[in-house]
Amino acid sequence: MEILKSIIYFIIAGIFEIGGGYLIWEYFKNNKGPLYMLLGGLALILYGIIPTMQTASFGRVYAAYGGIFIILSILWGWLIDGTAPDRFDIIGSVVALTGVLIIMYWPR
Repeated sequence: MEILKSIIYFIIAGIFEIGGGYLIWEYFKNNKGPLYMLLGGLALILYGIIPTMQTASFGRVYAAYGGIFIILSILWGWLIDGTAPDRFDIIGSVVALTGVLIIMYWPR
């Protein structure tokens, strides 16, 4: 159950970080209104809070989160921007996920 909760925290944090960055990207790159900037900043603040709910150490959580971020970014690009992942995106995501599993959940 603890592992499932940890994975959920990673996914929620990733959505807030990528979503927040995306809103700010839209503000600067596509001339969206200031609400995009404000909501993006709020999402990024929430992203900074969510990982503190993890029980592992700071360094381990953020190292593993990097792998989750890779996977979620590829999915975001596919689902939101319409850029389908190629085989190298998929291979890289599998490598990143393997690293996450080793860092966070391998028995010590």
